[in-house]
Amino acid sequence: MTLTPEHPLIDGRTTNATLVRAYRGDRSERTPVWFMRQAGRSLPEYRELRAGGDMLDACLTPDMASEITLQPVRRHGVDAAIFFSDIVVPVLLAGVDVRIVAGRGPVLDTPVRSAADVLALRPLDPAALDPVRQAVAQTVEQLGSTPLIGFAGAPFTLAAYLVEGGPSKDQIRARSLMRSDPQTWANLLNWCADVTGQFLRAQIESGASAAQLFDSWVGSLSRDDYRRRVAPHSKRALNHLRGLDVPMVHFGLGTDRILPDIAALGVDAVGIDWRLPLNDAAAILGDQFTLQGNIDPALLSAPWPALRAHIDDVLERGRAARAHVVNLGHGVPPETDPDVLTRIVRYVHGELADGD
Repeated sequence: MTLTPEHPLIDGRTTNATLVRAYRGDRSERTPVWFMRQAGRSLPEYRELRAGGDMLDACLTPDMASEITLQPVRRHGVDAAIFFSDIVVPVLLAGVDVRIVAGRGPVLDTPVRSAADVLALRPLDPAALDPVRQAVAQTVEQLGSTPLIGFAGAPFTLAAYLVEGGPSKDQIRARSLMRSDPQTWANLLNWCADVTGQFLRAQIESGASAAQLFDSWVGSLSRDDYRRRVAPHSKRALNHLRGLDVPMVHFGLGTDRILPDIAALGVDAVGIDWRLPLNDAAAILGDQFTLQGNIDPALLSAPWPALRAHIDDVLERGRAARAHVVNLGHGVPPETDPDVLTRIVRYVHGELADGD
């Protein structure tokens, strides 16, 4: 199956968008910029809309998910929207009992820690993704020439949530299962790859113009463990997009030692966190990949001259790559002043003088 004639990449709406061109290796005069977690708690309009509501309900209510996705595009003038969702949404849709606890994140009362637990996991019914498809279609209709990026969690990060039962600093239980029962681990990651791959494909088929796979916790792995026990499953997730000619992006935290293995996944662009200078990443990856990043989120609260100097440094180092998409080295902190994000966009776009 290929993209339909009505898809924004096919009918021309986003074909020449600076973000799409950058992901495909074209360095245009204006560097595109968007922010991970640009939709969410940093925006007063988001807090007003979400007041008292459940996070996962918001993700699966098409009108609300669409509105939240659009808010930062309207406010900041970013070059892309990122679909508003949560990493555990496909897990929930596949029947796993998971909830979002304020101040903590996704929590499972019954973690998945044995071969029997993994065997009990059910396939994702494609019909369960209908609210996602509807939300994406509504969003794309309003975005016009601004591309939407599809959102999905990588199999390792999903599996870590399932095994740990919630967020974890070092994923000890997950890494223990990986080594102590390799077959159960492989079965679990295959399941995670398929549900998250279906989730991502539904977004692309419904109009998203790029796909980003998030591996938030991959930094806890050795290179050998990543290469042998995780990377094949990330590739399986991305293989769900086979036949759909869309740019693919990988982002993970603490990936400096596994960048060559991420490159082997077949992505077009690699997101780099704040720890690794972009020119160093380019030296590792070569000239076949676009780099995305990597403003340090900690500097969003710094005085403008310090932040501006940091942005200039990121832009200069990004010139070492074939193309560059400006982003943060992680997500927008909730306490960020949204006016700072708008100022960054205008500065990167060349709409502010150096002294502004």
